[in-house]
Amino acid sequence: MTLLYLVRHGQTDWNLQRRIQGSTDIPLNDTGREQAARAGRLLARRHWDVLASSPLSRAYETAEIIGADIGLGSFGPPEIEIVPELVERAYGDAEGLTDSELQRRFPGDTPVPGRERRTDVATRAVAALVALGERHPGANIVVVAHGGLIRSVMNAVAPGSLLHSGVPISNGSIHSFELTDGTPTLIAFDDPIEAESVDPDLAAAASGDIAEQNAAEKDPAEQDSTEQDSAEKDSAEKDSAEKDSAEKDSAEKDSTEKDSAEKDSAETNATER
Repeated sequence: MTLLYLVRHGQTDWNLQRRIQGSTDIPLNDTGREQAARAGRLLARRHWDVLASSPLSRAYETAEIIGADIGLGSFGPPEIEIVPELVERAYGDAEGLTDSELQRRFPGDTPVPGRERRTDVATRAVAALVALGERHPGANIVVVAHGGLIRSVMNAVAPGSLLHSGVPISNGSIHSFELTDGTPTLIAFDDPIEAESVDPDLAAAASGDIAEQNAAEKDPAEQDSTEQDSAEKDSAEKDSAEKDSAEKDSAEKDSTEKDSAEKDSAETNATER
């Protein structure tokens, strides 16, 4: 079994300003460096074999700071392993915007040019994590990545599960997975390190981040699919109702005709008799 502990990078100025970062390379601020150090101290309770990171500087610097506590990266023989596929979701023309700016520029279901599909993010991220685990079988691996990407992995690994429902992905938080026979499984809050990594003071802010991020992530194609399902359901229910009504009318008609035929037969028998 291989363990993968995904860490969200520390805070940046754009996080603080609640701007959509995506693939834009924004560095950590001082608060973010403190959050990375806090995550490092928590992770230092365990032995780790591999330290990996997204190529974006906010993730890589977080990994360097964590490495100082766990003895990896610049502070140990293995280098930080950069995994390009773990870069944050690209939000295209939405990057750099706040939620209110996003709504003004792309109101309602207006497509955002250059925005990566959420399903594509999950596909590349899960495949990259599986490949990372296969390169280091049986290892304990720390992976520094991004909030949107970690959420996409959670949704792909445990779709519809209450296991991660409402779990805040605050800056510096830790989220654990195990990899067995090429299949990743979410281990949400089974580990005290993971629970302690969520700073209570940041949890509310993280919830706001997720709400705003969800607005940015909403894909028109996914909404079209939902509306289509609803329309098909309404159509099916209508067809069923019409069919039931037709069958009821037919049954009543048959019953009336049968009663009439029986009456005629009775009268004929009486006459013949």
